Amino acid sequence: MTIVTIAVTYFLMPFTLHTLGQEGYGTWNLISSILGYLGLLALGVPMASVRYFAEHVAERDQRKLNAAIGSCTALYLSMGAVALVLGGGLFAFFDRAYDIPAAWRSEAHLAFFLVVLSGSVGFIAMLPEGIMAAHHDFTVRNLVVLGRLALRLGLTLVLLTLRASLVFLALVQLACFVFEFSVSWWIVRRRYPGIRMSVADFDWKTVRRIFSFSLYVLLLSVGARLSFETDSLVIGAFMDVGQIPFYTVANTLVLYLMEFVIAIAAVVMPMATKLNTEGRASELREIFLKWSKIAMSLTLLTGLFLIVLGPQFIGWWIDPSFEGPAGNVLQILMVSALFFLPIRGVAQPILMGLGKPGLPTIAFLAAGILNLGLSLLLVGPLGLAGVALGTAIPNGLFALAVLVFACRELKMPLTHYVRYVVLRAVLGALPALALLLWFRMGLGVHSVSGLVAAGVAMMVLFGVTWILFVYRNDPYLDLHGGLARLRAGSRA
Repeated sequence: MTIVTIAVTYFLMPFTLHTLGQEGYGTWNLISSILGYLGLLALGVPMASVRYFAEHVAERDQRKLNAAIGSCTALYLSMGAVALVLGGGLFAFFDRAYDIPAAWRSEAHLAFFLVVLSGSVGFIAMLPEGIMAAHHDFTVRNLVVLGRLALRLGLTLVLLTLRASLVFLALVQLACFVFEFSVSWWIVRRRYPGIRMSVADFDWKTVRRIFSFSLYVLLLSVGARLSFETDSLVIGAFMDVGQIPFYTVANTLVLYLMEFVIAIAAVVMPMATKLNTEGRASELREIFLKWSKIAMSLTLLTGLFLIVLGPQFIGWWIDPSFEGPAGNVLQILMVSALFFLPIRGVAQPILMGLGKPGLPTIAFLAAGILNLGLSLLLVGPLGLAGVALGTAIPNGLFALAVLVFACRELKMPLTHYVRYVVLRAVLGALPALALLLWFRMGLGVHSVSGLVAAGVAMMVLFGVTWILFVYRNDPYLDLHGGLARLRAGSRA
């Protein structure tokens, strides 16, 4: 699903940007960033609810399951009502704090309230998703998401072709929420007839259990929003809304890479819990090192390309005028991501799996607050680059703190982590880096054919280097043996 989402975004972002123009698209990003904070009203309930839904499904206890669903229904309806009220206060902030271009002001006001309405509806729309996840109905759920993405793509293309309008974009968002909830709930009712959604099943004991687990999820969400979704607010306040798209385009590429790497958490977190419960400390350290090296490899593979040729890719993808400003932002963010992503994708979820969520949660929240402070401090003298540094520096400090804590909890020297995970990977990446620099500085690549050629050549060289050097005689991952078995199987 991540790949499909990226594909839709890859097509829609330049289309929407060119249709609305930089000021219109920047205004839309500003509205989305401000109202994104309403999502924090979910208080971590969606992730926590899935845990208890799944528990009751496994126990085949329909009464407790309906009590949990009814409790979440009441919570989501309350959250939606609070979001409507807070939306009015946020509108006053939006209207007074930002200088919206006159051509977009009236549309921005109406679009703002439509997005508030979408956000309010969005809380209850999360309920069927949690029910399907608890029943491991991921295929059906993915089909619903595909339908929503197709609807978003089709409506955006049709409506913005008719008229460049922020109101149309907001209506598309609302229509997608209504579609997703309606179809998902219809599927739930068809597949699980005993399930009901009624506030009459509200249970305070269930609510207390949900909130006891959701606190850390909430704090992580606050930290993530401060770290990755607040920069548009700073740029809009201290520069102008027309500068926001330059940052958004670059940040989007980093965020999607982060989604790929963080997907590792779905593997390592439950595995860490299991191994820790069984007292298998040596195997737990092995999992930590092996998956950290895999995360580092994936980050280097994509990150080096984005650092060296990312500006040229943005210039071809969006517009040549974006190559300089958006490219500089991308390079700053990506340099810090080379260290941040492997820690965020492996070390943090392992600590969560060990039942040690405190320090990584507090560190992530502190990084988000520091991000906001540094961005406010640096945006004046350095502009977009200052905002990017305001994100990059705290992310690096967060990664260092969590890595040290993880190594201490696993009783493993930090130097051992550096030798196994970092040293060979960095040395192995040097030939690929040299090749990319040759494509950029020697050949002056800018065309799509040149970018594709550079990407393919880099992947081939990267693969060969990783097989012959980085993973050669690896104590935890037998890459050579796996390839040999694969060749043997293909001959058979």
